[in-house]
Amino acid sequence: MFEVSFEVLALLLIAAGAAGFIDAISGGGGLITLPALIMAGANPLTALATNKIQGLFGAATAAISYARGGHVDLRKQSTPALIAFVASLLGALLVSVLPTDFIRWLLPVLLVGIAIFFATKKGLNDEDRQQRLSPVLFSLTLVPLCAGYDGLLGPGAGSFYMLAFVSLAGFGVLKATAHTKLLNFSSNAGALVAFAVVAPPWLFTGLAMGAAQIIGAQLGARLAQRIGARLIKPLLVLISLILAAKLIWDMI
Repeated sequence: MFEVSFEVLALLLIAAGAAGFIDAISGGGGLITLPALIMAGANPLTALATNKIQGLFGAATAAISYARGGHVDLRKQSTPALIAFVASLLGALLVSVLPTDFIRWLLPVLLVGIAIFFATKKGLNDEDRQQRLSPVLFSLTLVPLCAGYDGLLGPGAGSFYMLAFVSLAGFGVLKATAHTKLLNFSSNAGALVAFAVVAPPWLFTGLAMGAAQIIGAQLGARLAQRIGARLIKPLLVLISLILAAKLIWDMI
């Protein structure tokens, strides 16, 4: 039934649970699950598609948990979520057309910049700040930009969403995290549709990992809502720096 042995599946479930926990708080769970899938024997495209399947469950669980806590209104955010789905789908379809080498070299610099911003910016807490873009303009510009990147490449998309929500939408850190999880879910779904066309995922393995993601995401979202920015900020800084280091390592 499963595409891997039960021993390998058990390790993948542990990886997915840990990824769901981290992803619900700061993003970056793919740093755990994607290498785990490749080490389990999946080719890169199959690993990407399977990673999107299991990631859907974690992102959806976190978004619902944050919605229940009153940090995101799922109905009001349905239009940005739809935009994210379409933009991510298009980004994934254009991966073989657009030049991505320059973006790969630029990414570590951007991620380090995001880490510095969240580490040094004074007054970043769970309180909303001054809004720099209207919700409509934000949805028509930053949402498709971040989601399109998520479909095109993916690493660090959650960090980019967070930066946009905090610096331009004026959201507090916890509220920004809640909205990021919803858009992560939509952009994951869009990319999955595109990836599934060219590389069928490990369906049953992905679904099993999704179940583990649900458990991890529930725990992570609850902890984030209890502690807020004091937990989210340092973990976001750490994940951004680790991801930047990994991207640099992959290129040398």
